[in-house]
Amino acid sequence: MGDKWSMLLVVLLGRRPHRYNELHRAIEGISRRMLTRTLRSLETDGLVRREVHPTVPPSVEYSLTPLGRTLLQPLSALADWAVRHEAEINEVRSRHLGT
Repeated sequence: MGDKWSMLLVVLLGRRPHRYNELHRAIEGISRRMLTRTLRSLETDGLVRREVHPTVPPSVEYSLTPLGRTLLQPLSALADWAVRHEAEINEVRSRHLGT
């Protein structure tokens, strides 16, 4: 969960299950390779479930597992903190960068 892609995927999948291409379109800047690696990692960690539907061609849907759902509340708290302190962070960042 230490990278930005994992957090974004958990948040998106917390809303509803998604197919691979939906996720790729929803996350600006992520390569297909990185999306695949991140999904596999989250699946290995038991946070994401990958379900293959027997269609032609097969369709794959990703969703959060019950363990993955437990991350939604802490991520929401982190997002709330960032929103509350955005002005302070921007002010310090500006001073640091000298702008």
